[in-house]
Amino acid sequence: MACRISELVLECRDPELLARFWCEVLDFVVLEREADGSIEIGPREGFGGPQPTIILSPREAPERAKPRLHLDVNATDRDQDAELERLLGLGARPADVGQTGEESWHVLADPEGNEFCLLRARLDPL
Repeated sequence: MACRISELVLECRDPELLARFWCEVLDFVVLEREADGSIEIGPREGFGGPQPTIILSPREAPERAKPRLHLDVNATDRDQDAELERLLGLGARPADVGQTGEESWHVLADPEGNEFCLLRARLDPL
């Protein structure tokens, strides 16, 4: 038997802002709000399904060092260019991490500056 990733935790200044952003990006919903201000978002079927949930945990000043982990996302119902426009419209912005411009992916940042990549391949929806 092996382990499975069930949750990802992201420390942030404004969990509500990032919950709205990531719910739109991933077609997730708010699953739970905790008394400490944490918000868990995930697929409509909830915790324990094929996708991990994301816990947005409030922290006054999240670390600004280069993150050791980032998310990669793939469009499910449109091509990469159309998805890039959608993500930029939701509040993502281009991020420079030293790309050459020849990459097949786009490096973006969410509204709090957390980097993620939009990959080229289209995946089937779950």
